Amino acid sequence: MRDRLLFGVRRTIKVEDMNSDMNTDTNATAKPLAVITGASSGIGAATARTLSALGHPLLLLARRADRIEALGLPDTLARSVDVTDAEAVTGAVREAEALYGPADLIVNNAGVMLLGEVARQSAGEWERMFDVNVRGLLHGVRAVLPGMIERGHGTVINVSSVAGRRTYANHTVYSGSKFAVHGMSESLREEVAGHGVRVVTIAPGAVETELLSHTTDEAVKADYQAFKDSIEVLAPEDVAAAISFAYQQPQRVTLRELVFAATAQVA
Repeated sequence: MRDRLLFGVRRTIKVEDMNSDMNTDTNATAKPLAVITGASSGIGAATARTLSALGHPLLLLARRADRIEALGLPDTLARSVDVTDAEAVTGAVREAEALYGPADLIVNNAGVMLLGEVARQSAGEWERMFDVNVRGLLHGVRAVLPGMIERGHGTVINVSSVAGRRTYANHTVYSGSKFAVHGMSESLREEVAGHGVRVVTIAPGAVETELLSHTTDEAVKADYQAFKDSIEVLAPEDVAAAISFAYQQPQRVTLRELVFAATAQVA
């Protein structure tokens, strides 16, 4: 038995339980570690609250560690990490695993959305989207995947977008990065399925998050905001519920791709 005290809450962990199949056992003494990137707001923060309520210890990664700590979740290790820094991501995962045991789930949620016309958009914005949305996701995968393969158990959930399945005006580079997420996720699933590891792609439509604030083209931003204001878009909690639903399926079941949007979102 091991006692851990973090954020003022003590939990007792049975070492023999750490590698058991506990996805759907809400009565287990301890749940396995879940890692969430981009956890300081929006979908990441909502997912953290959802998984914490299910009893999972968490490693929450974001550049704004103060926002993560403000969530006040028990059994949570918060680290200020930029997902484009592979060593920092891996180091944080190892630190959390030393506290809570092996990571059984990673939710690669960190992302940026810089909408704009390619003819006018800076190359720096293109690079930033691919660095975070593609390379950053791969860094998260690499940090947990060898251990999952060794144990024959684990789940990788990559948060993409409907813009990774179809195109929209002013989304060219953003869509390219999200199409990459879909392609990489499906190829990765084929690589690791034989090792008992699941790979799930979550592709929501418009969500009420801070993503739009990243866009620097004010005209494009205003148009997109007008679209969001015209319908009732998804809430972060809706996406968190989908993530939780996919993860709580028996390990023999992989929901390869979940695509959903607000009922009023036509495209």
